[in-house]
Amino acid sequence: MTVLVASDLDRTLIYSAAALGLDMPDAEAPRLLCVEVYEHRPLSYLTEEAATLLAEVARTSCFVPTTTRTREQYRRIRLPGPAPKYAICANGGHLLVDGEADLDWHDSVRATLASECAPLDDVRTHLNRTADPDWLLKERVAEDLFAYLVVDREQLPDDYVKDLTAWAEPLGWTVSLQGRKIYAVPKPLTKSAAVAEVARRTGATEVLTAGDSLLDTDLLLAGDQGWRPGHGELADAGWTAPQVTALAERGVAAGEAIVRAIAEHASVIRARARSEAVIRAVSRGRD
Repeated sequence: MTVLVASDLDRTLIYSAAALGLDMPDAEAPRLLCVEVYEHRPLSYLTEEAATLLAEVARTSCFVPTTTRTREQYRRIRLPGPAPKYAICANGGHLLVDGEADLDWHDSVRATLASECAPLDDVRTHLNRTADPDWLLKERVAEDLFAYLVVDREQLPDDYVKDLTAWAEPLGWTVSLQGRKIYAVPKPLTKSAAVAEVARRTGATEVLTAGDSLLDTDLLLAGDQGWRPGHGELADAGWTAPQVTALAERGVAAGEAIVRAIAEHASVIRARARSEAVIRAVSRGRD
């Protein structure tokens, strides 16, 4: 039997220095492992305990990093444990198999977007027209699939994201505010669709998921069991679902709590499968 673990990365499993949330004395702070370096600067971390647990999950389950990052941004990360056979980038726009993009998957995603959503260029035009230079730091396009703004949160008007969401909704686009970034993403561009494809290919019998943002909602709902941290868009909105556990932990401590819960749940699933296999074998022997 195969347990598939599909987890968001940033602010779910790994954390920038600004997102660590270590408001405790140095003597009590957990030891950290850097998993991302860019231009000779350390960028992302998880706790050493989370690293040990994640390495075990990667060895015993089909672990699928599932991120909104581009392929280039994802490849900067060095997670503990064996290299994942599958990874999902660009919010489902790219499915990597042994590190290489599955072109058939990408072509099918593009065909769906072309038929169901307003063009990316229209969305970019609107973003550039409505963004104020007083709070806009950067405007970027990711993999020619979606756009995002990097903003000064202190200067960002309270109603900008709400107004942008109302504009984008009828055009088939979703808006998500994560840290300093405002994402505009086509609705059919989902992590859950790519996870379903990996589950089909691997024959996974159980899917475990984790995420913190609006763009992870479909991923969490697609899992048999999911976890979200005590921070992020979903926590701020009080969002949960019957199969989703809302953790109290915040920051890098939440990342450790998530991977521990996943490891424990996956272990229970495997033990149950072994027990059921023994029962079936005994039953066949009696027949």
